[in-house]
Amino acid sequence: MFKGVIVNFPKNILERRLRDFQSKFSSRGIDAVMLRTLSSYAYFTGIKWLRPALFIPGSGEPIAFIVKGEEGIFRELTWIESVVTFIDGADLMAKVTRTIREHGVKRIGMEFGVERDAYIFFYEMFKKLNPRVEVVDVGDIIAEMRMLKDDYEIEAIRRAGEKASKAIVEIADFIKPGLSETEIAAKLYSILYELGCERPHVYINAGPHPRIHCEPLRSVVVREGSFVTIIIGADHNGYYANASRSFYVGKPNGLVEKLIECTNRVYEAAIKLTKPGTKFIDVIKALDEIYDEYGFKDNCLIGYVHGVGLQVEEAPITTIVPAHRYLEVKPRMALAMVHSPISYEGLGQVKREDTFIINPSGELEQITGMKSP
Repeated sequence: MFKGVIVNFPKNILERRLRDFQSKFSSRGIDAVMLRTLSSYAYFTGIKWLRPALFIPGSGEPIAFIVKGEEGIFRELTWIESVVTFIDGADLMAKVTRTIREHGVKRIGMEFGVERDAYIFFYEMFKKLNPRVEVVDVGDIIAEMRMLKDDYEIEAIRRAGEKASKAIVEIADFIKPGLSETEIAAKLYSILYELGCERPHVYINAGPHPRIHCEPLRSVVVREGSFVTIIIGADHNGYYANASRSFYVGKPNGLVEKLIECTNRVYEAAIKLTKPGTKFIDVIKALDEIYDEYGFKDNCLIGYVHGVGLQVEEAPITTIVPAHRYLEVKPRMALAMVHSPISYEGLGQVKREDTFIINPSGELEQITGMKSP
């Protein structure tokens, strides 16, 4: 069924990325890279694979380490031809160490990132087994490459955006008092899978208590007089689009209307100000003035934008990495904004977020879009 097919990525794109990466890290005096982060693994191989392990020499072909018995389907799904199989964690580490020694590696790169797959356990074990090999971070090289999307990535994000938009429109009529966050999440996952998503992400916050990192809880139910915030990461061919909306349950009072008005003004200002050549920090300062005008500045996290691509949230991440706030907006970035919600105890959180692409011409293209909260 899969023979000769790379499911998500054209082979020529993957090869071009790899050669570019090899040139960049070799120019820093790095002999090879050992890649363990799932999204970057997909960036170079064309597929996400549990327990990713990819050795990339300074020149030549990469080597994938795959659980014994999975190598056949792996080869059919990717362009990688060189595969080493392992039977357990100890066998994996022994074969990684042997490969490094066979290639004469003295200086190896790893990606030090915020991704969940970047296991510190592997890193510490690696250092013990390879005490004479210097380990350096290549995360900045990969982040710089991934921040600027090629035409294939842009089209995939557009398709993901269509799915995210449809899902929020469908869920709006489903929300009602008494439903738990997990019931809403189950409905959303069903919608997203039916739309063709393979690895969707859903977060729900039903007030009155705001939660920024709101993985759905079965014990929290929708109540009258509070916001329900829906956060969706819809995917297409491995690429994501991010969209969020807050729905108020009940008849809005003056405070609720003020929160919604502030949210909309910040959203519109972010769209207007985010353009090539502008630094994110300058937009942050301008948005802070709006929050301050309404008296909600202390109710928000710093940072309004993050990148989207092979992850729902990837570089630049202005809420997590302070240095990213000083980066400039560039054509071919895919950005989710406004990321930081207004958190208000007693009501929940208010958020309006869409995915945008800075087109090669410099114009802002909206990828997701629904009604105001």
